[in-house]
Amino acid sequence: MKRLAVYCGSATPADPRYIELARHVGTALAQRGIGVVYGGGKAGLMGAIATAALDAGGEVIGVIPQALVDMEVANKDCTQLHVVDTMHQRKQAFTDLSDGFVTMPGGVGTMDELWEAISWAQLGYHSKPVGLLNALGYFDGLVAFNTHMAETGFVREAHRGIMIISETIEDLVDKMASFTPAKTIVQMRAEDL
Repeated sequence: MKRLAVYCGSATPADPRYIELARHVGTALAQRGIGVVYGGGKAGLMGAIATAALDAGGEVIGVIPQALVDMEVANKDCTQLHVVDTMHQRKQAFTDLSDGFVTMPGGVGTMDELWEAISWAQLGYHSKPVGLLNALGYFDGLVAFNTHMAETGFVREAHRGIMIISETIEDLVDKMASFTPAKTIVQMRAEDL
């Protein structure tokens, strides 16, 4: 994996451990020679991961809608900064520019990005690993809900392993590197759906 899209919040939570986590992730990816593709902002976890990766000599590619550039929240220190018109174009660029996806703590936008990456993997729009960094127990409820969806039959057995989960970025990247894509919905027969 040469580049990973990293989904995370643009907020700065009161608990400093989240910013520390973002800095650690940026540094760890850069030290492994893995570029960061992210939302292009300079605030919150987004800004922290970008700054840390750049400080460690890593590649950082930001993808940001023009409306956010106009609000002056774009991180112009990125190795590359792609300005797009819409959030849909932003998410497509994340997919096109990366070899996989890592979701860190964040809010509604972060969840949107995670679920789209998983949905697209199920459908066969990409065959890239989708990682969930469950540091600090942030995603415990989400992991339980994902299990619940699978146990009730709303996530097919073949797709239960799409979401790769770990509490550390180092372990998560190792798991993602050995990922084998699932059989996609478009590869299944109608009676298997």
